[in-house]
Amino acid sequence: MRLRHLGLPVHNVDRSLTFYATYFGFDPAAARTYPDGTVIVRDADGFDLALHAAEETKSPTFFHFGFALPTPEAVHAVRARLETDGVPIVERDDEPDLVSFKCEDPDGWRVEVYWEP
Repeated sequence: MRLRHLGLPVHNVDRSLTFYATYFGFDPAAARTYPDGTVIVRDADGFDLALHAAEETKSPTFFHFGFALPTPEAVHAVRARLETDGVPIVERDDEPDLVSFKCEDPDGWRVEVYWEP
């Protein structure tokens, strides 16, 4: 059994699709729109992100999801790119056994980018 998708309520589907395509490798060309307006977009590993327009998108403080990278340098590079683009970084760890950060997507969902040996 494998976790294969995550559904997120978002204020603006196009804005969120652009965010996840720009920073996390989801392919907007392969996005499919369903009759209820949900847009499902897939990354290179076959993970589906379901973006659904909603008026309320409250994110509890602990709730987050993460993207693993192969090196600490790769984590630092993504963080630098997000910071340059003005994306809020809300948490950082730079330890021998964990290099990570959490940022907020356009709707305030926390996204972790991390490396572990």
